[in-house]
Amino acid sequence: IDALQPGNVGVVATSGLANAAYWGELFSNAALGRGARGMLLDGYHRDTRKILELGFPVFSTGARPFDAAGRTQCIDYDCPVVCGGVKVYPGDIVFAEIDGIAVIPAAVAEECVAKAFEKVATEDRARDDLREGALLSEVWNRYRVL
Repeated sequence: IDALQPGNVGVVATSGLANAAYWGELFSNAALGRGARGMLLDGYHRDTRKILELGFPVFSTGARPFDAAGRTQCIDYDCPVVCGGVKVYPGDIVFAEIDGIAVIPAAVAEECVAKAFEKVATEDRARDDLREGALLSEVWNRYRVL
């Protein structure tokens, strides 16, 4: 956590720690103090209400009431990890929201973001057509997005 830089999204691989929460409100405050934008971990968090009040995005496997004190240790940081079955490298872009998480390799981030904006623009046009009464089949044939 101390190594987080402003704008970072932390990614933590917990090696399947299931009996305790690796992340909580105090860690969230520490990350916020370092300027981090959020946290992604393949383990559990706790202090959900306090984290929500902070407005600090934490994406985890779920919640557990027990902390990880004495149950885990930090082995390394700023290195590639496997999180949720996906290999994440330092510098990769993590996009997380209520419907899911995407990890974009840094080498293709610019191209990927450009394509995402193109798709959003196409979806916006499709949405407008649907609201104006166009048939779903027509909109599909025109835009190929739904």
